[in-house]
Amino acid sequence: MTSVFSAITVPKGGWRSRSSRSTPSPKSTRPSSQAELDSDPEEQEAEDPQLQELNAALEDLAQIFPNIQPEVFREMLAHLEGESRVQLVTENLLRNDAKWVRGRYRVQPGNNHNQEQEKKKRHRNKNTQSRGSRGEELASMDKFRSEAYKSAVKDAFYQEFKGLSHSTIKAVLAEYNYSYTEARPVLVELATKSWRFSISTILFKRRVPSAEDHPLVVPASSEVHSNRLKITLPKLKPTSSPELNKELWDTLIVPLRRQNAEEMEAADRALAERLNEEQAEELGEMYDCECCFTSSPMEHMSACDDRCHYICYRCIRHSINEALYGQGWARNMDAKRSTLRCIAPGSGGEECHGCIAPGTVRCALVQEKDGEHTWRKLEERSTTEALIKSKLPLIRCPFCPYAEVDDLFLQPLPSDIQLKNTTLLGFIGLLLLQFLRFGPVRILVQVLFVFSLIFLVVAPHFNLSGKATLLSPLTASFHRLVRKRRGLKFICASPACGASTCLTCKKRWHDIHACYTSERQAFRAYVEAAMADAIKRTCPACNLSFVKAAGCNKLTCICGYKMCYCCRREIGKESYAHFCQHFRNSPGAPCGECDKCDLYKTEDEEAVVRRAKETAEREWIEKEKVVATTTTTTTTGGGDDGEGRGVDWERAVRKDLWDGVWWQQVLTRLWWERSLDWWVELFVK
Repeated sequence: MTSVFSAITVPKGGWRSRSSRSTPSPKSTRPSSQAELDSDPEEQEAEDPQLQELNAALEDLAQIFPNIQPEVFREMLAHLEGESRVQLVTENLLRNDAKWVRGRYRVQPGNNHNQEQEKKKRHRNKNTQSRGSRGEELASMDKFRSEAYKSAVKDAFYQEFKGLSHSTIKAVLAEYNYSYTEARPVLVELATKSWRFSISTILFKRRVPSAEDHPLVVPASSEVHSNRLKITLPKLKPTSSPELNKELWDTLIVPLRRQNAEEMEAADRALAERLNEEQAEELGEMYDCECCFTSSPMEHMSACDDRCHYICYRCIRHSINEALYGQGWARNMDAKRSTLRCIAPGSGGEECHGCIAPGTVRCALVQEKDGEHTWRKLEERSTTEALIKSKLPLIRCPFCPYAEVDDLFLQPLPSDIQLKNTTLLGFIGLLLLQFLRFGPVRILVQVLFVFSLIFLVVAPHFNLSGKATLLSPLTASFHRLVRKRRGLKFICASPACGASTCLTCKKRWHDIHACYTSERQAFRAYVEAAMADAIKRTCPACNLSFVKAAGCNKLTCICGYKMCYCCRREIGKESYAHFCQHFRNSPGAPCGECDKCDLYKTEDEEAVVRRAKETAEREWIEKEKVVATTTTTTTTGGGDDGEGRGVDWERAVRKDLWDGVWWQQVLTRLWWERSLDWWVELFVK
């Protein structure tokens, strides 16, 4: 890395300040006792002042250059010292960003709306929501790591993956900035491919490494619940890093305890319902449902508000599911009251006009496993239909059903519009008068005037609802100008979403935001980044990332570190002896005498790249499908997924991306709108 950063201008006085030279590094905060942790660890590790300065500089650079990956800043800051490191990095990036970035830009997916998957993918701080926008904190995995954390992570992996060499673990950690959460899935995949794991699986019936088998997870004494359910409460062995303790607790212990709590709650509910039903049968307190004619206790019954028909919770759930996911919305739901109609058959063919109270419907739904999700879908569907029938101008969130009234379009066009550039406007008027002297131009203006009068007279008789007027484009352009001056960033007020989007292009807001970026270019960059990450290797000594284009599997970094491309193991001492030396009759066939790595043969990189490409394309299509399905739901009132029947969304998105028909239409409409907006902004204050 010395040759890479040799072009950075170094001040004559040196880098290291007095405070950084005199400040001793803090000692490791290893817990004094090795008692297991049975509660959420909240202790924070005392950071080195120099590490705090580096992370502060990293935060500043991420705010200045939000479109560059933090890996670039870490590489540059690691080779600089002193108080002016931020200024130097900024200056070098502004002068020649291609030299330092080398294509490592942040690729923001078009519609990454699922925040739960993003939380599972990255271990974040409590107040961190997303990456790549100003005002938002960087994820913990993107920051500089303390030596105590690095040492604790390596020790934890050495204990868990004893079948892998230490150099392989170090290489994987270097690729993921020593993040435990990010590196563990890669090490699990490498461990399952080793011959040691295959032999131990056959002989000792070992499973794939999981949270239950983790060496730092200690199963506590089992507890027998009231319904004879055996419950284990796992505990955590503390490490030398409080930060890693917190990460291990959130990654390993919390999912196990949540699973135990869900099993205990389900067992308690089943036991309580069984006892309640037995007692109701003994006391004769069972009631018949007037829809399915089965007996249920009073706690599982409801009644309509018209004729007091008894309806059981089971029938309510079936009716709601049929309304949401089937064809029974118009039949089962009352649109005015946004609740379930009475589904009991009327006597003598007379239909009951009663309804079930919304609170009772929710009580019936939440007793199922995904009841809260079903109730939320029911509310969203009812709200969406009510908003469509209101015919109010709305601002919608592209990632959830939230909408709010657009007060800008409710305001009429102001009559006291003040003009600017009156001199230029007068000059243009004189030019138009000069053009009117020519006969063809005068005839064209007269024809347009006659057609405009005819349109104004005939338009009201064709039920155009007042939308097709001559001033409609001008009014829309004026509204776009006012909105542009107010700001185009829209923040969803839904507690479950909270996404920041652009009012113009409906994409997620990322600084630096540009509307209507080429979908084909973004799609290509997203797929290429996924393909490069699939075969990328990182040197654990200097953190330099590289990809092997050709040659053998013995790789030598520019810093002198030697590693195997297949298993990522350090081979500085054994060199070529690390690879198989036996002769084979058929080249490419596996060796029958040893399990060493091949010198030239590697895993099928084309297959790896192809799988990464297919996965990236599938993720992109799923993300792009959200806006289309949301639009279909609001316009056609489809099912839960919003997909129209017989529509192949994958084929449609691919066709739009590659053929460019949709993009050409957008460009044509965009050109006319921006041209009109330019003229309006030129003359209106």
